[in-house]
Amino acid sequence: MRRVVVVGNGIAGLTACDSLRAGGFDGELTVVGAESHQPYSRPALSKALLQVNADLGAHELPEPTHGAVELLGHSAAGLDVERGMVHLDGGGELPYDGLVIASGSRARRLTPPSPAEEGSGRELTLRTIEDAVELKRRVAARPSVIVIGGGPLGMEVASGCLGSGCAVTLVADVPPLSRQLGTHLSDIFAAAAISRGLQIVAGGEARIARTQDGVRVLLADGAVLDAEMVVTAIGDAPNVQWLAGSGLLVDGQLQADSRGRLRPNIVAAGDVSSFPTRRGQLRVPLWTSAIDSAKAAAGALLNGDEAPELDLTPYFWTEGFGLSLKAAGFTPVSGPPDYAEPGKADTSVLLRWDHGLNGGTAVALNYRIPVPKLRRFAQAGPGALRSAVPAGL
Repeated sequence: MRRVVVVGNGIAGLTACDSLRAGGFDGELTVVGAESHQPYSRPALSKALLQVNADLGAHELPEPTHGAVELLGHSAAGLDVERGMVHLDGGGELPYDGLVIASGSRARRLTPPSPAEEGSGRELTLRTIEDAVELKRRVAARPSVIVIGGGPLGMEVASGCLGSGCAVTLVADVPPLSRQLGTHLSDIFAAAAISRGLQIVAGGEARIARTQDGVRVLLADGAVLDAEMVVTAIGDAPNVQWLAGSGLLVDGQLQADSRGRLRPNIVAAGDVSSFPTRRGQLRVPLWTSAIDSAKAAAGALLNGDEAPELDLTPYFWTEGFGLSLKAAGFTPVSGPPDYAEPGKADTSVLLRWDHGLNGGTAVALNYRIPVPKLRRFAQAGPGALRSAVPAGL
């Protein structure tokens, strides 16, 4: 294997390149990146970058050292598996002996823009650095804002807009964060958000219409909401359209094995693919999961069955409304925690839900604990738990 092509220049693509070099690959390495930037921290876009006193360099990562040929601002347009060839959007081709598919995902939109509305800002999303800069620019004028979507991204955007002085309404079809975290933790965040002025509206499916003064959101229950700006945070869609006709998709999805393999010489990493986990074949679009899967995929490309299998322990964090949450293990969790250890502050607590032989889920809420220790606490068996202590939250 002398030529490896990595499609995708996000954290999964970057980690795959670094891991290939660390594993001894000294051949020709080429990266195809749709964005024209070097890799950056995407989670920072909705956290540090949207805060009032933002750290404008929070998203920056160290310069790559893998020495790959970087084709930035280009996308893969097709794949010929038989010939071992990646087709580029500009019409060129890249031959490969080994291929890493790390093309990531894109923000879902509530309504595809018409040609006349392209770039008009009718519906803002937050996925790229350009999205973040535009959102921050608009928020500086303190418009009234409607955020559609009650997941982590929607809640972080709502918190950032509130902190900048905007009047914010969050539209969600279920209690915010309940799908991701469960009702126990959802209730804590919702209470904190409401206490800081967030209005939460549940009205079913939403539609967007432009008005003379701004944007109107029409809900399925008949409610009508007006605002000067609408941000949608309704999930992501894997970038697999360029793989149509490749024979790699199963029901329109990439389904990798426990080492990230799709073929002996083709692997996948990051948000674009699903992997076997302790809860079945899942796509886990998280920052650390992209890193872990990229390491496994690079190992499989170099060493085949001798490479370690991916044993994913998801790690997730979110901030907003005065709360900071870190979670290690699978979520959502059900019911109250099995263990609670209050921290030094009144709103600080370490929680754990027990999942039996498969370990558990540990959550640090405003609680200072190193991520490796939080992960070990999540993976520990039931015998590691002390008696449950009332959390007070």
